[in-house]
Amino acid sequence: MTEAIDEHFLKRLDDWAADAGDNSAAESDIPSDYLRYFGAQLQSRHLDFAARWLHSQGQGFYTIGSAGHESNAAVAMALRPTDPALLHYRSGGFFAARAAQVDGSTPIRDVLLGMAAAAEDPISGGRHKVFGHPDLNILPQTSTIGSHLPRAVGVAFALERSARIGCDLAWPDDALVVTSFGDASANHSTVVGALNATSYCTHRGLNLPILFVCEDNGIGISTRSPKGWTGSALSSHPGIRYESADGADPQELLTVARRAADEVRESRRPTILHLRTVRFMGHAGSDAEVAYRTPTEILRDYDRDPLLATARFLIEQRILGVEDIRKRYESMRDLVMAEAQEVCSAERLTTSTAVMEPLTRTRPDAVRAASIAAPKDADRQIVRKAPEDQGPMTLAQTINAALADVLATWPQSMLFGEDISLKGGVYGVTRGLAKRFGVARVFDTILDEQTILGTALGAAVSGLLPIAEIQYLAYLHNAEDQLRGEGATLGFFSNGQYANGMVVRIAGLAYQKGFGGHFHNDNSVAVLRDIPGLVLVVPSNPADAPALLRACVALAKEEGCVCVFLEPIALYHRRDLYAEGDDKWTAPYEGPDNWVEAPAIVGQVATYLQGRDLLIVTFGNGVPMSLRAAAALASAGIACTVMDLRWLSPLPEVELLNHARSFGHLLVVDETRRSGGVSEGVVTTLVDAGYDGVIRRVTSEDSVIPLGPAADLVLLSEADIVAAALAMFGKPATLQPKRPWM
Repeated sequence: MTEAIDEHFLKRLDDWAADAGDNSAAESDIPSDYLRYFGAQLQSRHLDFAARWLHSQGQGFYTIGSAGHESNAAVAMALRPTDPALLHYRSGGFFAARAAQVDGSTPIRDVLLGMAAAAEDPISGGRHKVFGHPDLNILPQTSTIGSHLPRAVGVAFALERSARIGCDLAWPDDALVVTSFGDASANHSTVVGALNATSYCTHRGLNLPILFVCEDNGIGISTRSPKGWTGSALSSHPGIRYESADGADPQELLTVARRAADEVRESRRPTILHLRTVRFMGHAGSDAEVAYRTPTEILRDYDRDPLLATARFLIEQRILGVEDIRKRYESMRDLVMAEAQEVCSAERLTTSTAVMEPLTRTRPDAVRAASIAAPKDADRQIVRKAPEDQGPMTLAQTINAALADVLATWPQSMLFGEDISLKGGVYGVTRGLAKRFGVARVFDTILDEQTILGTALGAAVSGLLPIAEIQYLAYLHNAEDQLRGEGATLGFFSNGQYANGMVVRIAGLAYQKGFGGHFHNDNSVAVLRDIPGLVLVVPSNPADAPALLRACVALAKEEGCVCVFLEPIALYHRRDLYAEGDDKWTAPYEGPDNWVEAPAIVGQVATYLQGRDLLIVTFGNGVPMSLRAAAALASAGIACTVMDLRWLSPLPEVELLNHARSFGHLLVVDETRRSGGVSEGVVTTLVDAGYDGVIRRVTSEDSVIPLGPAADLVLLSEADIVAAALAMFGKPATLQPKRPWM
């Protein structure tokens, strides 16, 4: 339909010229706002035409356009270029208008380079077509159905919270956040959740300076939004002001957009702007909308073309004449097409190394320095007794002490999640931290994992250092796309120009007694190991958990990594290893004086025992299970070394292979499921590297974990480990550990 909408615009100009007679502009001051608005609209429209042309030449790879949505330029004009913007994919008008506010911007070329997947694309470096630019404070989004809105709420939260904790952000103190989405996306749980969280915060008296813009074209790909539904839904959120404007009425829209933006900036409270638009040229280049819309419907929308509406207004107000409009329209066509022809020769990414470069950048020296950075003595003296002077600790206790030292070291750090403040977490891991550091930095959240992760994403990209807690591993799956689609991809789609370094603490894995079932004993980590750029760490021992946590915080701070710190619930309060009362699964907390000597090196494994017959490779609960199994195997003459991988994504391949080469027998002990479990990656790494010893693996079953004793029927046991090891050496499976695990 490119030619149709283009020809329709020009035909209407011909009609107006025939009716108008003398249509020259009045001799008066030209209202610059309307001309800037029209210029941004023209630029966006012709970029959409150019996208289709580039695609026809085999030089363009993105055809989702903004045609019909160009009225969003008015929103940009109501804001400042320092206001962070998180936009959806029909934001060509906004991008053009925002760029016009910043000297030296080249928006036409920038957008075309993105369409051509050119390596010199200034935002993604040829990795995707996104509206984004650091100089324009537009964060690149490839949102999966509104998934950027929780982050936008998080940015708004960070704007206000930073003042309470005394930290500077990437944005001015009086900035507001703008985020846009479509009417179909307004029904998605992510959008509904973000709006609900905003209402919740407002109800509690928390300021959130955010402008939500719903661009309502009445259709989601081919599914129509019921008449009146979107407005009814958007206007029903408590504590959020609602404004509505017609994209085909430039005078009203510019007024309403300014009013909405000014209200948010001054009151620091949220507003929804319901912007009625139309959609031209289908959902994307491959969408033949004649299959689900009649020609009459399509042509009827042409009369609501925002470009025609602005042109009509300019003519009626004698700001421009018809021929002036035509000249501007064709001049923009020539300018855009000239740039489009140039980008056809632009170089693209040519190697996998180049494509993945934003995911593989490292700053090891900076990470090491940050991991051993110590709090000031005064910050640690506010506790009666330093943790290193409190004797042997459990895993939960050393993590608590490590979190306290992180909060004392980095004033921009925050700790939040469900029940982590006054209660101190379901398992007491965060007990006492809110009292010590204040509820501005250690606080409870709404019961919504998307909001928890979105808050972390927004705080991180704003310059804070969030440590979010997901109460149970099974609960992560409600919100996993916040990590996959938003968090771990930001550096990739911004070519490293934006980062959201954060740590996500998750209580998980199985073997928890007395409080079971699949929600509280989830043993599946496959989804976390399948996200490029995400770091997954599983501590097992109270001795090394603090250093691993500090390493994750350092990776977040210095490399912008999204780090998941998966804490085995069953080990939180465990004290004994071989016999009741032996206290061999406790350890003293290492104070800052010892951090320099024993930093947690990224990708470094831990080993226990020094047997030479069998290397047992494991992690999490598997570590104490394997140590107990190794004691039983020793009586059969099999001397073991137990390796704790600790880093599950990326796997510590170098260290794994270095150790494996010294053994002729290797057993992978994996508490996760047989299919999609960690052992698959470990075995594949060994085979690919040419390991020529005997490899076996023992895992839990491919089952959901049931409640009560039935869980033992599907979970990996110590007896399974012993039997597998004996079989590798041709010995009968007659040995059993002294007592059942846990």
